[in-house]
Amino acid sequence: TGDLSDFGPPGQKAADMAGVEIDEAIKEAGVDHTVNIVHEDNETNPQAAVQAARKLVDSDRASCLAGAWASADTIPTAQSVSIPGGVLQITPASTADEITDIDDDGLLNRTSPPDRFQGPTLAQVIGDDLGSAEGKVVNIGARNDPYGEGLAGTFSDAWEELGGTIGAEVIYEPEQPSYNSEAAEITSGNPDAIVIIDFPETFIKVAPALERTGNWDPTKAWGTDGLYSGDLAADLGAPGEGFRGTFPGAPEGVEQAAAFDELWNESEPRDVARLAFDAQQFDAVMLCYLAAVAAGSTDGQEMADAVVDLSAPGGTKYTWEQLPEAIEALQNGDDIDYEGAAGTIDLNEDGDATGEVYDLYTFKGGSADVTGEAKVVTPE
Repeated sequence: TGDLSDFGPPGQKAADMAGVEIDEAIKEAGVDHTVNIVHEDNETNPQAAVQAARKLVDSDRASCLAGAWASADTIPTAQSVSIPGGVLQITPASTADEITDIDDDGLLNRTSPPDRFQGPTLAQVIGDDLGSAEGKVVNIGARNDPYGEGLAGTFSDAWEELGGTIGAEVIYEPEQPSYNSEAAEITSGNPDAIVIIDFPETFIKVAPALERTGNWDPTKAWGTDGLYSGDLAADLGAPGEGFRGTFPGAPEGVEQAAAFDELWNESEPRDVARLAFDAQQFDAVMLCYLAAVAAGSTDGQEMADAVVDLSAPGGTKYTWEQLPEAIEALQNGDDIDYEGAAGTIDLNEDGDATGEVYDLYTFKGGSADVTGEAKVVTPE
């Protein structure tokens, strides 16, 4: 629930799908393993996230945490629960660059790429749309948390490196009663483009204020992964028509990504639509399990010591569709390279995914349509 409530049902479905696939693979491989998936609502709230994680670890005896979504929830969860408790944590959606430098003994990892990739990629996409970034002005509106502030800074640096200029940069509190003054500043100065870095439950309150300024044109506005939501597109209506953005996707033509989409459509509940980070959540749960197999243990630190090698380059590649074979290889002590539903993950030594792509979305006709694939700009 909370600001990222749109992502809850797809995330839960993806985790349960992974659990089913793991159970089937366990039977086929003939191994004596047991996997249980347990869900808790962290309310997109740091305090509630810590409480939910403590319940999962202390009461439910969780060996691995697949979450949280918001960076502002993942960071205190790691610092208060998973790191001191020695529990492996793999977030599918927390992209803040701040996470990379947390002293975590390898316990905190993520299957989504960090924002130091998304900022330059979005800057390049906007520059291409405008013909060039040179001399163009972009205003920014961002939520006041590690995700919003961090990505605003990463995008700004990339935009200026391309020759563009940042006009207004407005950092606003997610729980404000009114956004009229912030909206006026975000739309001020006739910018060439506007970037919004937010979550659906907050932006649904910010957007009407932007519309009231009389200077809001959604076709000139861009968002990031936190706003890729069909429910948000439907709720916004006209103030959102033509709004575009980037989100971590899956490479076009990759067989295991297409197979995941097919599996999604065949799995219950069928009324839950796909959303950003669902494939990454599926992969997070898969890596939780494979880390235990590789370590021969459900000890969190031993699993953490094994997880990077599971998806880093080197070793024999196995897709999620080849899970029984991957289990057998790990049981034999072989090195594997897991290829996920979101494509190549390629965790680095910091536990950051580095091998994914970004898709483009457009709010059109009350839905969030995937409209293309962006070239990932890798920072130096």
